[in-house]
Amino acid sequence: MSLQIIGIPQSSFVRVVRMVAHEKGVDYELMPAMPHSDEVNAIHPLGKVPVMRHDHVELAESEVISRYIDDTFDGPALMPADPLAAAKVDQWISIITTAIDLTMIRHYVLEYLFNKDEDGNVVRNRIDDSVEKMPAQFAALNKAVAPGYLGSDAFTVADCFIAPILAYVSMFPEGQAQLESSTALKDYFARISERDSFKVTEPPPPPS
Repeated sequence: MSLQIIGIPQSSFVRVVRMVAHEKGVDYELMPAMPHSDEVNAIHPLGKVPVMRHDHVELAESEVISRYIDDTFDGPALMPADPLAAAKVDQWISIITTAIDLTMIRHYVLEYLFNKDEDGNVVRNRIDDSVEKMPAQFAALNKAVAPGYLGSDAFTVADCFIAPILAYVSMFPEGQAQLESSTALKDYFARISERDSFKVTEPPPPPS
C-alpha cells in the first residue's frame, strides 16, 4: 500500500505532513476526511487529523507522522543527525504545537472564520486576546529564523510546521501587520513560500 495521508486539506497539520512527504520526494495519496469521521476515528483515539496509513502501519499526530516519513523513506533528511541540533528542532515543533498554533490558528484564524454573531459580525473576544500574545511569539520566531531556517541552518521538519501557520495568520490584518514588521521572519516566509512543497500543498481558500 502506498502512503495515505488522511484529513482535510485545509488543516494546517495535514499540510505539515504533506509538506514533509513532498520534501522527501514520497508519493502519497491524500484522502480527504473530516475530523471525527469514522475513518479518522479508527486511527486517532480523539478523532483528530491528520492520520496515516502505510502498509500495515497506522499512525496519528502530525509530529509522529512527520518523523515516520522522514525516518522510513529515502530522500533528504529533515532532522539533523546531531542530537543537540535535533533537540532544538523538536523544541520548536513543541512550541508550535502547544502554543503558537493555539494563539494563531485556534484562537485567531478559526475565530475570524467561524465565530460570528447573528448579524455576521466576527466575535472578537478570543481574537483580541490572541492579538495581545502575538508580538512576543512573532519576536521569538523572528529571532529563531536568524540562522536561515527555524532554529537551524538547514530546512527541517520545524519549517514544515510553521509555514502553514504563517500562511493562514497573514491572511488577517493583525497577523499580516506582525509579519510585515518582523523583517527576518518576513524574508524567511518569502523563501519558504517558493518551495515546491509549499506551493503544491496550498489548500482551498477559506470561506469568506
